[in-house]
Amino acid sequence: MTASPTPAADVPAPPIPDLESIAAAASWVNPLRSEIGRVLIGQDHLVDRLLIALLTNSHVLLEGVPGLAKTLAVRTLASSIQAKFQRIQFTPDLLPADVIGTMVYHPKDGTFTPRLGPIFANLVLADEINRAPAKVQSALLEAMQERQVTIGENTYKLPDPFLVLATQNPIDQEGTYTLPEAQLDRFLLKVRVDYPTPEEERKVLDAMATSAPKLDVSAVIDAKDIVSSRQIVNSIYMDEKIRDYIVALIHSTRNPGPLAPHLKLLIRCGASPRGTINLALAAKAAAFLEGRNYVTPQDVKALAPDILRHRVLLSYEAEAEGMTSDDVVRTLLDKLPVP
Repeated sequence: MTASPTPAADVPAPPIPDLESIAAAASWVNPLRSEIGRVLIGQDHLVDRLLIALLTNSHVLLEGVPGLAKTLAVRTLASSIQAKFQRIQFTPDLLPADVIGTMVYHPKDGTFTPRLGPIFANLVLADEINRAPAKVQSALLEAMQERQVTIGENTYKLPDPFLVLATQNPIDQEGTYTLPEAQLDRFLLKVRVDYPTPEEERKVLDAMATSAPKLDVSAVIDAKDIVSSRQIVNSIYMDEKIRDYIVALIHSTRNPGPLAPHLKLLIRCGASPRGTINLALAAKAAAFLEGRNYVTPQDVKALAPDILRHRVLLSYEAEAEGMTSDDVVRTLLDKLPVP
């Protein structure tokens, strides 16, 4: 006779932080934004998304045409934090050992010692990540998901925090390799970096039109401040109706028929449960940055395009009609009732 499984005990939810606790934990946010703003003009949306990635211990994929300060934004963020930063330029001849490291043989005593690669840093800029072949991109999967690297027979933990901030150019596709869906799903956000407004571009002109622009920033916070803030982010309150709203939105990407029947043939694959988790966690981080101890439906709606654009895969029919994943997500958000 087989005993029935004992139901798991309910895990008590962490207490909801008060506004004073949130303000104290977020005391580093405004100094960090101000320091980044000394170099990076405009791009407030990009900076907020980078901060959300820091607070959720996640990775970001930045996509935009050359010259929109993607690399500058990541460099400036890293320089404003007392943390180790490494930049890896991805090229077609890059090898996995160039990223994660390798074992070095010493003929004198016949032993091997590990030489750790540039992946062992707090902030890793994977510049033009789609220019490296699949074997290099696969080497990143263990690091991004498990936050560890296996070299030879040994496994090495990566530092905390550990963030991969990757960039790619959506226009020049010569000599590039499409990122596999498994790797795309590891990125919390795929942020599209847009052109600045005329007013912002005039400020860029005034500040940068010199042979020696001032790009120096100071480290104003410690990485430990970010790690400690994550505990507060995890305890931000999210109402049951908002949880149901997130689940309904994710399920509508897999079965859009009840909301928008015309999308049924346009979606090849919807978002995974990782998208559900990431959307909820990012919404909590957005509330934290706004100084709130609760999540609103607007937090979810504002983050949904960045969370889902690389997780909703379109069919050939959608491409023929000129539809994008942003169009699909926007349609679902408009059709789905807001709690």
